Amino acid sequence: MTAKKMGFMKASGEFVGAILSVLLMCVVATADSKPIVIGGSLPLTGQHAEPGQWIERGMKFWAKEMNQKGGLLGRPVEFKIYDDESNVNKAVTFAEKAITVDKVDLLFGGYPGTAARAVMPVVEKHKFVYVSMGGHMKSFEQGYTYSFGGPPLMGEWWYEGFFQWLETVPADKRPKKAAVYTMNNPIGVSLTDSILRWTKKLGIEIVVDEKYNLPLPDATPLIVKAKQMDCDILCSNGVLPDGVMTIRAAKALGYNPKAILQGIGSVLPAWSKELGADGDFVFSGTSLHNKLKFPGNDKLNEFVKKEYQLDDYPIYFGFGYCWMQTLAQAVEGAKSLDQTKMRDWLKSNTVNTIAGPMKFDSKGLPDPINFCTQVINGKAELVWPAEVRTAEPVFPKPAWK
Repeated sequence: MTAKKMGFMKASGEFVGAILSVLLMCVVATADSKPIVIGGSLPLTGQHAEPGQWIERGMKFWAKEMNQKGGLLGRPVEFKIYDDESNVNKAVTFAEKAITVDKVDLLFGGYPGTAARAVMPVVEKHKFVYVSMGGHMKSFEQGYTYSFGGPPLMGEWWYEGFFQWLETVPADKRPKKAAVYTMNNPIGVSLTDSILRWTKKLGIEIVVDEKYNLPLPDATPLIVKAKQMDCDILCSNGVLPDGVMTIRAAKALGYNPKAILQGIGSVLPAWSKELGADGDFVFSGTSLHNKLKFPGNDKLNEFVKKEYQLDDYPIYFGFGYCWMQTLAQAVEGAKSLDQTKMRDWLKSNTVNTIAGPMKFDSKGLPDPINFCTQVINGKAELVWPAEVRTAEPVFPKPAWK
């Protein structure tokens, strides 16, 4: 073989090698820039649509912010979101589909607690990290290792802040008799936990204790009984539609107890939109709030003011954002999309979120969070603990206007 021919073959080989290197670099670059797909379902229609839609908006704001910073692990993030129509069975079906058919990289947390509770065994089976509100305390006592409440919407904790505050009120001024009406599902039942413990501790007699099925057709019979029994505290353990109905019935019948507790609806913007001033002075709970002095809350408030013309972000907007914050820190901490590595990182590290720092125990829960809210002038203000208070609690409840 001539030197000229050998030189040509060498040059050709170098050229082919260079082409292969470029192609390999393109493949690697393509793989690195492939979006991280985060899948799951939310109740975008049905009875839980109001909080579900705000959760979705919070998640999407997180994604927008994350992509502006260069993505997660250097890759853009995108969602594959199904509407489970507030149906638990559909929430389970879509979780299975996201994992087994869509082959998503990550799973986002669902809502409400009934859906989260049903999805938790699914993610445990497939070994997928699941950061959500959780299905209240019982769901975290099943030995699941891939589920985290970051933070949880824990029904058992929901009224803790209210009763801690009520304990500071002189005994002769506290309510004496309670009417407790509870939606007949795991969410409602979980809300009764703190009521039963604290009414006993504070010497408040529960004279009415009834459950009802959703949707509630008419709140009038409930209010009639509470008024007849002279109950001076009303515990309305429901969601937005039945909560609104209960307040309207109470006003129509002239029933004005010293305090009204409401399960979920009163922390939503739709509460005051539906009820106006009649929705004021209702107590509830939360594990996150737009006026907490943790990094990021001001930024979310600014975005919502510009985007939705609201003074502060709705609490469920914050939950959607916060659950994604927690999931993202698990990915970044593990430096991987490996679900077990992510789980192990969450079990042994502290996450920092708009709800504050959280370290998870063996059940996947942070320390109990017990903020009490009260609607004042159409806003869900923080009234307990005293050190985070944004407004003085109004008690007893003023007369209906």
